[in-house]
Amino acid sequence: MTATTMRAVLMSGDGTADVVDRPVPTPGPGEVLVQTRASAICRSDMTIYHGNPVLGAVRTGDDRRVPGHEAAGVVVALGEGVTGVAVGDRVAGYLAIGDERHPLGQRGYLMLTPGWRCFGFDVDGGDAEYFTIPAHNALPLPEAMSFEAGAVLTDMVGTQYATQRTLGVGPGDVVAVVGMGPMGSAAVLIAKARGARVIAVDVLDTRLEHARSLGADAVVDSSQEDMVAGIARETGGAGADVVIECSGNPRAQRGALDAAAKLGRVAYVGESQSAEINPSEHLIHKQLTLIGGWYFPRTLWDEIVAFVVEHDIPIEKLISHRFPLEDAAEAFAAFDRRETEKAVFIW
Repeated sequence: MTATTMRAVLMSGDGTADVVDRPVPTPGPGEVLVQTRASAICRSDMTIYHGNPVLGAVRTGDDRRVPGHEAAGVVVALGEGVTGVAVGDRVAGYLAIGDERHPLGQRGYLMLTPGWRCFGFDVDGGDAEYFTIPAHNALPLPEAMSFEAGAVLTDMVGTQYATQRTLGVGPGDVVAVVGMGPMGSAAVLIAKARGARVIAVDVLDTRLEHARSLGADAVVDSSQEDMVAGIARETGGAGADVVIECSGNPRAQRGALDAAAKLGRVAYVGESQSAEINPSEHLIHKQLTLIGGWYFPRTLWDEIVAFVVEHDIPIEKLISHRFPLEDAAEAFAAFDRRETEKAVFIW
């Protein structure tokens, strides 16, 4: 029998996180109730933590939301009219709640439909013992995959798979990944599984060491040498076939275009508000392809899971720290101090 109260994280936007008692939510029509088994912390969660959420309204007072948009668990109850999902199913939550009838929604791009809402921002998320989500957003998780891996797959790993699929990354490609935080680390794993040679770029020795442990073939310490020069050295002066920019640093975004080979492909995944580029020099005369990599379409989930399982990708190696939910205050504070990389609440 499902409990009536649960423990959940709430944030006031003042740089603190509280663990409080809340009623277990009741699944509405078309929704499922999930008992959480893993929920990951993302850098975007810190915008809620500091009161400037990148999505949704300001969450203060009685309107505080439970954060956590990367969560996985077991379905324990169904709302009215739910089909295709059963009690006992292992699932992960797809964060974009949107219009499935819209042309973009029909293609799986729920985050591009008008008025879409984000799990963990606009509605309560997974940093709690239970959460509700539309049945369509309950992504099936195979027994071969841990709940931790499933949670992480719903954001950075899925984003990287979709991005590299669009870029056509494959054997023979040299892929430079710029910014070796959690997103860049996921990029290394996916690129190696797709058969590419990978060059990891960062300013921190610890992150570069981690990149090597994930399979990076070469590293460039951009605190010691120019990023573009380092990538040129590692490619015999040709540049990288693919550059995936994950830092969001405007200089690195410009550098990604400089570091790409002629006819190369570049993805901006790290977010920024502005960057200075030269369209003639960077795009037209080099005939580059430049894309944005934000999130993956819902329709791609089964393919992502199959790829990870088939290639036995060690997703858990992306996780640097694990916390019980009761330690949420310290978990978020440590993440804010950048003392952790990818942290996950586990039950």
